[in-house]
Amino acid sequence: MSNELIQAIQLLKEKKWVDLTHTFGPESPHFSAFDAAQFDTLFNHDQGFFAQSFRFPGQYGTHLDAPIHFVRDTRYLDELGLKELVLPLVVIDQSEAVESNPDFTLDVEHILEFEKEHGVIEAGSFVALRTDWSKRWPSHEAFDNKDAEGHSHAPGWSVRALMFLFEERKIQAIGHETFDTDSAVDYQKNGALLAEYYVLAQDTYQVELLTNLDQVPAKGAVIFNIVPKAEKASGFPVRSFAILP
Repeated sequence: MSNELIQAIQLLKEKKWVDLTHTFGPESPHFSAFDAAQFDTLFNHDQGFFAQSFRFPGQYGTHLDAPIHFVRDTRYLDELGLKELVLPLVVIDQSEAVESNPDFTLDVEHILEFEKEHGVIEAGSFVALRTDWSKRWPSHEAFDNKDAEGHSHAPGWSVRALMFLFEERKIQAIGHETFDTDSAVDYQKNGALLAEYYVLAQDTYQVELLTNLDQVPAKGAVIFNIVPKAEKASGFPVRSFAILP
C-alpha cells in the first residue's frame, strides 16, 4: 500500500543524509560559565537493565536556543511549531576567511557576494554560517582560542548582516558552529551578545555548535532540528541533520 507520504519518505531515504550534530559528553567543549555535563549510571545490566541520569545546561553540545533564552515574555522551547523545525537550508561558506582571520564577522557585503554566485536567499530559509570552527571539536582550548591576555578569538555574525537576512530576505532561523552568535571581538567591543539578542527577538530560534556544514551544498538541502519537548525550557541539545538534494 502506498500514498504520496510513503513515496516522499522513500524518495528522502534515497538521498544523502548528513548529521550536523556533535556527540557530546562530560569532556566536551562548552560555554565557560557552565559546569561540565554529568552522566551517571543508575542501573546496570547486572541489576536487570541499563539506565542513566544526565545533567547538563540546556545550552550544551549542538543545541537549539528558544526566544526566551534572551528575550523576556517570548516563546519557550515547547511552544515552537513542528513545521518551524524543518526548513530549506542555506549555507554561507566563510571557512577560508576564518582560517586567516579568526575574528571574522559576517557582514552584508559577504551575503551579497554569496548571492551573486548562488542567487538570492529565499524567504523562510534556515541560514547557517560555515566557518569550519567545528573541526576544533573536541578541544576546549582550540574552541576558546584565547590569546596571551585571555581574550577569545572566534568568528560570528554582525547585527547588520542579521538585520538584512531577517528584514530584507525574511529568513526563518539561523545556525553556526561556534558557542555564540556574535564574533568574540564584537562581544568584547559591545560588552553584550547583541547579535544573539537580535535573532531571538525575532521570535525565532537558532542552533549553535553545528558540525559537518562542509558536507552540505550552499543551497538545495533541507535541515531538520529534532529537539526534546522540555516544559518551559530556554533551550536543549538538538539532533540537527540535513537531507541533500
